[in-house]
Amino acid sequence: MIVLGIETSCDETAVAIAADDRTLLADLVLSQLEDHRPYGGIVPEVAARAHLQHLPGLIERALGAAKARAGIGLDDIDGIAATGGPGLIGGVMVGMMMAKAMAAARGLPFLAINHLEGHALSARLIEDLPFPYLLLLVSGGHCQLLAVEGVGRYRRYGTTIDDAVGEAFDKAAKMLGLGYPGGPPIERAAATGDARRFELPRPMVGRPGCDFSFSGLKTALRHALAGIGRDAHTIGEQDRADLAAGFQAAVADALADRTSRALDRFVDEFGSPTTLVVAGGVAANQAVRTRLTRTAERAGFRFLAPPPRLCTDNAAMIAWAGIERLRLGLTDDLAFAARPRWPLDPDAPPAIGAGVKA
Repeated sequence: MIVLGIETSCDETAVAIAADDRTLLADLVLSQLEDHRPYGGIVPEVAARAHLQHLPGLIERALGAAKARAGIGLDDIDGIAATGGPGLIGGVMVGMMMAKAMAAARGLPFLAINHLEGHALSARLIEDLPFPYLLLLVSGGHCQLLAVEGVGRYRRYGTTIDDAVGEAFDKAAKMLGLGYPGGPPIERAAATGDARRFELPRPMVGRPGCDFSFSGLKTALRHALAGIGRDAHTIGEQDRADLAAGFQAAVADALADRTSRALDRFVDEFGSPTTLVVAGGVAANQAVRTRLTRTAERAGFRFLAPPPRLCTDNAAMIAWAGIERLRLGLTDDLAFAARPRWPLDPDAPPAIGAGVKA
């Protein structure tokens, strides 16, 4: 079984071709980072136009790569999968319309993939990971803890009540004069910083439940910066490094505390530890990975994170989720409408004050 996947939910145009033996016959990602960097964030209209401009050529390149690698052409494709949401609606529509057109023209099944399900199942692209497992999804738009019971079967344990953790990294980096996106430069700056110099809060740590909050941490960082009489333009290198290290440590502590509670709940419900999967762009942060690895091991869980290329937005996870769903006969009608919001657990109550892209 071979599926072509398309991902256009945010600021990466991506196309991949995956086989059900976990072989990636093509895996292409075209970043729009330089298009959005001058604005300090993603501009939806710019993103949608870039997807429209580059997607046809990227599909052609992916098919060429699959042909060169394994002699696989368009006639060998068994299904077309595309992100159907959640995300920036203009970009999602570009990818979905292309996928629908290809499916209709070739008489192939069409699979509308929840972007979050792509992340949730990405670990199963790496290995034959059995269900159930606990997922911590941490990215620019999402911060959730979910029990993954099977394809299409998710129960949310916790979510952010304000900002996603990746968004918090972006805003912290802007305060520190580190540019956009924020995660990688904060991690680099933190490497030479003293995380203990500034006393920053650990939001929600010690509270019942598994929800997250990061807005107060951002405010505390701003106050710490003002307390030394600096801003993004006047901050010195050591001050920047120390604040970055303190911020990163506070995020790691908060994630570890919330995850620890979710691990306990998972054992209560399923009877024994299994695997903690961490996915999403923030999962590429080594300090976060190290802290969560210790948290998982203390609870008797195995820790598993996909390689960094599968943590950020990519089409390989969309193609793989398409394979998982196609195996079960879970195809979609060509009338499927793009969804700016699409929760994995539709029965979960909204978090109080949540401003998340669920």
